[in-house]
Amino acid sequence: MPQYPGGNEALRKFIEGELRYPEKALESRIEGQVHVAYTVSNEGKVEDIEVVNGLGYGCDEEAIRLISLLKYAPASNHGMKVRSSMRTRISFRLPGSGNLAIQYTVTPEKAKPAPKETGQQSYGYTISFGDENS
Repeated sequence: MPQYPGGNEALRKFIEGELRYPEKALESRIEGQVHVAYTVSNEGKVEDIEVVNGLGYGCDEEAIRLISLLKYAPASNHGMKVRSSMRTRISFRLPGSGNLAIQYTVTPEKAKPAPKETGQQSYGYTISFGDENS
């Protein structure tokens, strides 16, 4: 199989560094993975790029753009350079996703409803979803 210079870790870092989140996907809050199939020529060039499983909203086009930037070391079989079929997943994650912070506050009741049985207390709380910094 053809090898990306630096291995899979270098390939992942390259994709993360070059990925431009499509504006349509940001507006629609789209996340997921785009599966791309392509051929690496006997010279190491990427050809015949095809989205196998896409997301739409510009993510498929961005995945094709990223894959077209790749340069591989050519694969060889018994000393002969050969073409190889490859598949790659490109993940689209919204900026700040995964950093969900839940904050709540307990406020005492100002006006008590009808008297309750002894030993029961009532509390109010607020749950806010958003960035940690907001």
